[in-house]
Amino acid sequence: MRRISRITVAGAATASLALALAACGGTSTSSSSSESKGDKGLAIAYDVGGKGDQSFNDAAYAGLEQAKKEYKYETADIEPTDGETDADKQQRLESLAKQGYNPIVGVGYAYAAAVKGAAEKFPDVTFGIVDDSTIEAENVADLVFSEEQGSYLAGVAAAKSTKSNVVGFIGGVDNPLIHKFQAGFEQGVKDTNPKAKVLSQYLTQTAEEGGFSSPDKGKTAAEGQIENKADVVYAAAGLSGQGVIEAAAANKVWAIGVDSDQYQQEALAKYKDSILTSAMKDVAKAVYNLAKSVEDGKPETGIVRGDLKTGEVSLSDSNPKFADDTELQEAISTAKDKIISGDIKVKSS
Repeated sequence: MRRISRITVAGAATASLALALAACGGTSTSSSSSESKGDKGLAIAYDVGGKGDQSFNDAAYAGLEQAKKEYKYETADIEPTDGETDADKQQRLESLAKQGYNPIVGVGYAYAAAVKGAAEKFPDVTFGIVDDSTIEAENVADLVFSEEQGSYLAGVAAAKSTKSNVVGFIGGVDNPLIHKFQAGFEQGVKDTNPKAKVLSQYLTQTAEEGGFSSPDKGKTAAEGQIENKADVVYAAAGLSGQGVIEAAAANKVWAIGVDSDQYQQEALAKYKDSILTSAMKDVAKAVYNLAKSVEDGKPETGIVRGDLKTGEVSLSDSNPKFADDTELQEAISTAKDKIISGDIKVKSS
């Protein structure tokens, strides 16, 4: 059952608030019969790259769509704007809260300060933040993942698939979150094939420089690694990863996708035969589960972690060449079991 405070807050939504929301970034909404009750549901605010990144943000949108379909309520999803500040992000979240949306999810660690501030002002609204575990509040769920575990399996796949004994890792932004992807991948490669060399690099030092939103940067980096004999390239770089996949396809080497099953992404269809697998984290499930917890009257709070054991971290098997490789699948299955049992402890930095 949804909370009374949500209904009264929703009644405060006005045209002026809608205008304020639009000023903070592009938005799309979808309404249903529940709107007549003044009862709005899940809203998400996208990270850098926005909807259409075929990766992280699109996974969050899939969770929103699932909740909308099941609960028949109004939802909102809002794009970021260039050069925005923490204050801009907080204003965006507060505008959503004033309009009656609940829960509200900031997609990405960049929303940490904004979620903390908005949650303090709206204690009756449940907030979620993806990829940040620093906020301690009774109405905030920190939706985090053991990315290093999925990346370890990606490393196993790369090590078993390389013919040159050179593989590559490309991170979008040089920060602790992406270090987890790098650390797990490198460990998985080395544990599987000690002779293999890993070429690792980052596109930018900050997100503002376009590390997560520049396919051209990803393509250039991948081309450089391929020139240095890398025949499997793994990118944890958001929208920039599309450029990595394009370069891999052009040079007839393997790419490993990230966050979503990129083999299945329509925008990448012409490159899919070059996408060996994707190291997925189920942002969609995390976002949906938060919405469900609010609907059930027991909102999630604190750190909510997805990993190999919960099934929210995994490797995709959509590519038949990957799925039908018995030796490769056995190696991945063995590694997965050992990670879950604790026999393999995956580094996160």
